[in-house]
Amino acid sequence: MNTLQFYPKPIRKQYIKNIRNAGIDKHPERYHNTILIQTIVLTAIASSMFLLFNISAIFIPVVFIFLIIAFYFKVSITASNRIRKMELIFPDVVSLMASNLRSGITIDKAFLLAARPEFDPLDKEILKTGRDITTGQDIIYALRNMGDRIESERIEKVITLIISGLRAGGTISDLLEQTAENMKKKEILEKKSRSTILMYVIFIFFAVGAGAPVLFGLSSVLVEIIIELTARIPDVGTLQTDLPFTFNEVGISLNFVIYFAVFFMLISDLISSMVIGLVQKGDAKAGLKYFIPLAASSIIIFFIARTFLSGILLDLISAV
Repeated sequence: MNTLQFYPKPIRKQYIKNIRNAGIDKHPERYHNTILIQTIVLTAIASSMFLLFNISAIFIPVVFIFLIIAFYFKVSITASNRIRKMELIFPDVVSLMASNLRSGITIDKAFLLAARPEFDPLDKEILKTGRDITTGQDIIYALRNMGDRIESERIEKVITLIISGLRAGGTISDLLEQTAENMKKKEILEKKSRSTILMYVIFIFFAVGAGAPVLFGLSSVLVEIIIELTARIPDVGTLQTDLPFTFNEVGISLNFVIYFAVFFMLISDLISSMVIGLVQKGDAKAGLKYFIPLAASSIIIFFIARTFLSGILLDLISAV
């Protein structure tokens, strides 16, 4: 059964592309069926835990949807990391190919000799391209196929530059060497720019992981104090007062405020982690690895701050 067909067409195409870019050898449909089985098993385990701790069953579909989204982003992040690794290796591969061409080796053998194990996972793509050229396929067509398989904008631009050099004529080894040198310089500049934005990342971590939970903890304690104070006020109908306003009982519960704070913090942590990934590496998905640490720190600090502040403020209110 093809379970991928239940996704909208754009998401289905992106899912299949991510599975292939992640280096997964299984057929996309078969791989997704395995993921769906794992999701159902984990949801069943979570359901039994909910029943054990008397948690509402309304969270069961939430867990299922969360796991589906989590597996999707896991494949997407794996694909992005694999492509990123290829991009980092590609300048060395191009430089090695240039050295091979300078030694008098033909371009098809230069491709094959550049496929070294230390260049994994790019070595498999290089081997395939070299074999295509060796079997008589046009070198320009083989290079374009390589760019289409890798699906990296940076590598595709370099391949386009190499193809332009091949069509224009000239020494291909010099072109490859200059291209590799420019790619390495660009990578150095990107690393320097990442170091300059470290303070922004630290600020986001502190604001979302520590500042916001403390404020939410304080607000929940203030709501609890208001609820307790309004509960002490006698019914206004039994009192004769000339005040232009009256006090009524608070219509929301403390649990609602706590659930809202936790939900809002998790959303903030998700958005902040994606912002960190976008700032650091130019890819929002790359920051999802920070979501779990941010979420854990936010929730822990929230309940610690809430316990500490309620212990102080409620004692003061009780003493009044």
